[in-house]
Amino acid sequence: MNVHDLATPALIVDVAAFDHNVATMAAARPGDRLRPHVKAFKSTALAHELAVAGHRGFCCATVREMVGMARAGLGHDLLLANETLDVRRLQALTTGAPDARITVAVDSVETVETAARGGVTEVLVDVNVGMPRCGCEPADAGRLAERARSSGLEVRGVMGYEGHLMMAEPAQKAALVEQAMVALLAAHADVGGDVISGGGTGTYAVNRWCTEIQAGSYTLMDTQYGSAPLPFRQALFLLLTVVSVNPTGGWAVADGGLKAFSMDHGPPDVLGAHKVWFCSDEHVTFGPLEGGSLPAVSDRVRVAPAHVDPTIACHERMHVVRDDTVVDTWEVDLRGW
Repeated sequence: MNVHDLATPALIVDVAAFDHNVATMAAARPGDRLRPHVKAFKSTALAHELAVAGHRGFCCATVREMVGMARAGLGHDLLLANETLDVRRLQALTTGAPDARITVAVDSVETVETAARGGVTEVLVDVNVGMPRCGCEPADAGRLAERARSSGLEVRGVMGYEGHLMMAEPAQKAALVEQAMVALLAAHADVGGDVISGGGTGTYAVNRWCTEIQAGSYTLMDTQYGSAPLPFRQALFLLLTVVSVNPTGGWAVADGGLKAFSMDHGPPDVLGAHKVWFCSDEHVTFGPLEGGSLPAVSDRVRVAPAHVDPTIACHERMHVVRDDTVVDTWEVDLRGW
């Protein structure tokens, strides 16, 4: 199939850029030094490509992602890098995937008790390293680990996500990451275990302290990460059709909007010297940059999203393309909760 035969809006993946991204990260963080985060792409087919590249362990953000990965035969070492209080779903996961290795992040007595009641046998203590989200205070990590062990759980180590530093200024990033990791290492000294998990696409190159990096966006990229000095290429695009053109006003409209891509990190980029004016439910309105020209009705345009994770969650599949030929289709089978 030619890419121009796809119904729009359609997510497409440039396989050459994807292969470059996977190889680049595998060279920097080979094997189990990388624990790819499937929340970025929500596809077991894509995850399989990363397993082929040597990455056997994966992070998940939802229990549904954990179930899907286990069912797909990718349960060698799965980490739910998120807190949950849903005992029934943990029980369904642990009983339904007896061959999968399941680890769950905990940051409170309540989440420890949920893990134990849910049939989980291994946990990581989630530590707040500066991002105001989940994670216990570093000074509390040791006591929480003791509570977990007294509940019959094995504590594999700690995790801490320095998400607030992913887009820090390059000149300051290494020092800021070190500050965050000092807190995580202090917690690890109290907790013990072999695992120090953290990091992401924005800090993988400067985080020297974690035993494994939880990066996922690097596989496909978005315009926010693309603005940083990273060696990865934009691989994910939304293919749209121009459905209306107003030559007098100087704008064109394509058939994908807020229901097809995320705007939380800003507007998308319409490739081909165009400037986005605004986005509505089903449309993106854009005009040419100075000296550029408007497309014609029925022209196809490629749009690079600003935030890869929630954009992919809007779609049921990604079409893998080489040049203009569709060579594969990856179902977004880990959508939802």
